[in-house]
Amino acid sequence: MRALRNAGILLLCWLLAAAPAGAGTEVRIVDTWPRGDEVTVAPNQTFYLLLAYDSDRSVHLWARPFWHGSAVDAGSNPSRLYSGSGEALAWFFLWRPGQQVDEVRVTAGDGTRGGSQQVAVWRGRLRAEAGAREPPDAPEWLAQLRERERAAQRADDERRMSEPLSAGDAALGMGFMWTALALLLIGLAAPAWALWRWRGGWRLLAALPALWMAFVLLRILIGVWIDPTSHNLWPFEILINGGACALVIGVLRLLRRFMGTEEE
Repeated sequence: MRALRNAGILLLCWLLAAAPAGAGTEVRIVDTWPRGDEVTVAPNQTFYLLLAYDSDRSVHLWARPFWHGSAVDAGSNPSRLYSGSGEALAWFFLWRPGQQVDEVRVTAGDGTRGGSQQVAVWRGRLRAEAGAREPPDAPEWLAQLRERERAAQRADDERRMSEPLSAGDAALGMGFMWTALALLLIGLAAPAWALWRWRGGWRLLAALPALWMAFVLLRILIGVWIDPTSHNLWPFEILINGGACALVIGVLRLLRRFMGTEEE
C-alpha cells in the first residue's frame, strides 16, 4: 500500500513538472495596428498586436510571424513577465521588401520549446513594400501601452540597478561589454583597413562588410530613437555582426595570401 502511495506521489510530481509553462494562460488578440486582413507595411515598420491575457502564473508573451507554416525572419519584441489579467503589447517588423506573413502566432511561457505554447493566432495577409507608409490616426491604446511598457522597462532597470552585483556577475558583465566593444571596433576597423590597403576587386569585396556594419549601427540608432525598447539586445547584435565582419575580412586576407596577392 505504501509503495502504491509513493508511486502515486511520484506520478503527480512528474505531471506537475511536465506541465507546459503556458498552461493556465489565455490570450485573446483584441486589435492590431495597422488594422485589416490585408496590410502593407514598409520594411522596419512595426506591426502591433493588442493582447488581452489571463494567466495564473508569470509568463512571457511573444508574437512570431509565419508564411506558409515557416517562421519569417523578423525583429520582434522582448517580453517582460505578465501574470493575472490585463493587456499587453506584442509587435514585430519585417526586414526586407517582399517579405510576407499569413499567420502570427502568439506564444506564452519561458521561451524554451518545452516551456512555451501557442495561445493565440492572427491570420491575414501582411506584406513589406518599399515606400509604404503607416496609416495616420494610430489608436489610443497603442500610445498608452507603449508608454506603459517604457515605464515598466524603466522600473525594471532601476530595480536591477539597485540590486547589488556579486563579484562574479560584475566581472562577467564587464567582460561581455568589453568584448562587444572590441568586436564593434574590429568590425569597423578591419573593413576600413582593407579598403585603405587593397585595390581593385578586393577593395569592392572589403566594402561589403563595411557597408553592412554601417547599416547595423544605423538601424540600431534609428530604432532606439523611434522606440527606446526596440533594441534591448543591441550588444548581441554587435557581437554577431561585428564578429561576422571581422571573420569575412580574415577569410579575404587568407584568400589573398593563398592566391599570392601582395599587400599594396
